Amino acid sequence: MSNPGPTIYIVDDDLSVCRALSLLLKLHGFKPQTFTRSADFLACSHPKVPSCLVLDIRLPDINGLALQDAMAERKLIIPIIFITGHGDIPMSVKAMKAGAVDFLPKPFTEKKLLNAVTAAILKSKAQNREQAEISKIKRRVKTLSPRELEVFRLVAKGMLSKQIARKRGTSLQTIKVHRGRVMQKMQAKTVTELIRFAQKCGITPPER
Repeated sequence: MSNPGPTIYIVDDDLSVCRALSLLLKLHGFKPQTFTRSADFLACSHPKVPSCLVLDIRLPDINGLALQDAMAERKLIIPIIFITGHGDIPMSVKAMKAGAVDFLPKPFTEKKLLNAVTAAILKSKAQNREQAEISKIKRRVKTLSPRELEVFRLVAKGMLSKQIARKRGTSLQTIKVHRGRVMQKMQAKTVTELIRFAQKCGITPPER
């Protein structure tokens, strides 16, 4: 049995728009799910599959920009394409700054929508890979003992083994043993990779 195409969520209070977009997306191999209220979209399950959200700005309960904020608060990571018949430049700027893939004024062409959806699905796949890697790193962190975790944090901050030994008031050999175990449990081949893992899982802030 073939896998269904990427999921495209559509939130628009105009049923005719939902039907038209749903039909278009089905014809191009996507799996549409339509909602007329933001709350219904938030309440549904969102499996970790390639997906995006085609979202109207003006909605009867939670407007599109507010839904974008609510998704960010819930860490619901789904790329958004805004559609609107009432958009303006400040709205589009706010939406794009918050990470929207595109902002399409109605009426828009099928080609513009399909191009935006294709870009959003590519972004979704990249985000899903990123989230899967972060989850894997976090599982490895949980295998560290409290002392190993402390050494991990200090190595990730750029401290040398002898500096850590001095800070901890312990022998250099002991720190080297802990450091070796950290590298092994985290499956890091180099210190650079270990630092990247620390940044990915939030142990140290990412470099600016």
